[in-house]
Amino acid sequence: MVTISKFMAVLTQEFMKNLAKPFVPVVLFICLCGFSVKAQQKPLLTEDVEIIKPGVIRIETGFEFLQDQRFPLSGLRGDVTKLADTRLSFGLAPNVEFQIEWTLQNFLSIKSRTMTPLDLKLGANLRDTNDVGDATLWMKIKLKNETKRLPAVGVRFGMQLPNSNETRGIGTNTTNVFGMITAGKHFNADRLNVFGNLGLGILQSPLSTFSQNDVLLYGLAGIYKVSDSFNLVGEVNGRHSTRKRAPLGTEDFSEARIGGQLRALGVRWNAAGIFGLSKNAPKTGLAIGVTYDWDAFTPIK
Repeated sequence: MVTISKFMAVLTQEFMKNLAKPFVPVVLFICLCGFSVKAQQKPLLTEDVEIIKPGVIRIETGFEFLQDQRFPLSGLRGDVTKLADTRLSFGLAPNVEFQIEWTLQNFLSIKSRTMTPLDLKLGANLRDTNDVGDATLWMKIKLKNETKRLPAVGVRFGMQLPNSNETRGIGTNTTNVFGMITAGKHFNADRLNVFGNLGLGILQSPLSTFSQNDVLLYGLAGIYKVSDSFNLVGEVNGRHSTRKRAPLGTEDFSEARIGGQLRALGVRWNAAGIFGLSKNAPKTGLAIGVTYDWDAFTPIK
C-alpha cells in the first residue's frame, strides 16, 4: 500500500503541477457557463437530470487518489486511494433510472493522527489502513423535459448502507438518506449541458443514538462538447451542515473537479483533477475511469 500511495502521490503532483495554474478557474468557468451532450456522468459527482436509455446498464468504474484528506471521526489524516470506485446505472423506463454506487476498497496512507472516541483497529501496520466502501442505492426520476426556455427537472432519492467498519478509520458505518431536485439545460445548439442538484441529506450521527445531522446537498456542473469524441467537464459539489457544531463524521465537505471525457475503443474514458474547498476535503486529487453502456435487456412495456 505504501508503494501505491507513493506512486499515486508523484503522479498526482505532476498532474496538478500542470493543471493547477491560473487558467483553471477560466476553464472551469467555460465548462459551467460556456457555449448535444446527453447524460455523461463520470468523473463528475453532480447528477445529470437526463436518463439513460431503457434496457441499458451503464458500467462506470475507475480509481481516485486523494491527497491530505481528513477523517474527523477517526482523527486520521492522509492520502486515500479508491480502487474500483464503481457505479451501475439501470435504464428502467424513459424517465426512470436505478443506480448502485460502491467502492471495492479504500486505502488510507496515514500522515497524522489526533484524538478519537473510537477504538481503532488498524492492523499491524499503523501507518496504513483499508476498508470497503459504503454502498448507496439511488432512484432517479425525470419529471419534466427541457423546453426552449425552461430546464428539464427531476428528483433523485438515495440510501447509503452501513457496509464500512468505523474502527478501520475511513468509513462511518452509518445509514444515511438523501433526496434532491435535479435540473439541466442545454445551450449553444446542445454543445453545452449545464445541470445542478439541490437537496437534503439526513446523516446518522456515528456516536449518538437517535441523533442525526441534516445537511444541504448541492452541485453545479457543466459538460462542453469540444468534438464528437471529446468533452470538457467541470463542477463544484458538496454538502453543508445546518448545525454549527456538526456531529463527528457529518461535517461540511466540498470539492471542485475539472477534466475531460474521451470516447475511444467503444468505451468512454474520463479523468479529472480534484481540488478541496472545505477543511476535511482532500487538498488535491486525481480521478481516472472508464464507462461502458451495455444493451442488457428489453424493458417491459
